[in-house]
Amino acid sequence: MHNKPLSLARKFLAGCAIALGVLLTGCTSVSITNLTAPSLPENPSQIYTISLRVTTKSGSVVKKSIKPSIVIDGKNYPMPASPMGDGLFEFDYQLPPGRDEIAYYFLVQYLYEARSGFVKEEAYSELQHANIARRYVLSLEVNRGPVGARVSVLGRGFTPNDAIYFDNLPARTVYESANAISFYVPAVEANRNYKIMLGSTAGNSPVGTFRVDATNVQVFPDSLHLRSGETQSVTFTLPYAAAQGGLLLDVTTDVPESVIMPEVVVPAGQNSVTIPVQGGKKGTGMLYLKGYGQGEVTIPVTVQ
Repeated sequence: MHNKPLSLARKFLAGCAIALGVLLTGCTSVSITNLTAPSLPENPSQIYTISLRVTTKSGSVVKKSIKPSIVIDGKNYPMPASPMGDGLFEFDYQLPPGRDEIAYYFLVQYLYEARSGFVKEEAYSELQHANIARRYVLSLEVNRGPVGARVSVLGRGFTPNDAIYFDNLPARTVYESANAISFYVPAVEANRNYKIMLGSTAGNSPVGTFRVDATNVQVFPDSLHLRSGETQSVTFTLPYAAAQGGLLLDVTTDVPESVIMPEVVVPAGQNSVTIPVQGGKKGTGMLYLKGYGQGEVTIPVTVQ
């Protein structure tokens, strides 16, 4: 922080300090602390609150005389006292259209009681910057669930190109709106935590931590014997009702030309689903459901 006006000697020292990359703090009687984050989430009104704390460093400062202001684009705006506490001040700035950054500094005027009487002094901060984040993640809807659960991510600035990753493993991601996307928990090892990341061409953003819980699923029948063109019903049953968004059972097979079946999703509020499985070309193999039971459920398939 600096006092104004500067003497020629101080101006010379300040110039030398800038050239050397040194921050001068001066000898002011107040301390100026910027409480504003360097990145501010975008909001629809485009009004952003800039906060300041002024702390006296001498008992000779007349506290009631402290008058902070903020200077933006050469304009000086008074900063009213904040209801949050003593020494705190705020200013709501209306960001002009087309701007992504606020550049500003603080100016504090106050009276100092000297032997000769009251002296008017000023202190000011270094130039500050706050960027407007057009894209950000607020939170995960939930922070744990089983493989296949559909989970929402809330935020702003999402696009159809976004994808969710579990420890760098891509998860099936569904774009819902600019403020929400969702993903299905992939078939990963249960009973452990995973770091969730949002990835896109705009860069990667941390989302949070998600714990994958173990669960079981019963499949009936436990093996399939089909003729080519024949259809048989297969029922998948969970020990609990699926949560909102349903539960995706990511069934795969090593004989894709022999098995014709739809995607398996247990509807929200239900604990089972029955789907038709049709025999294709002749072959013998397996249906696989990872992330359940002891790690994987297998159903033998024979198509004659």
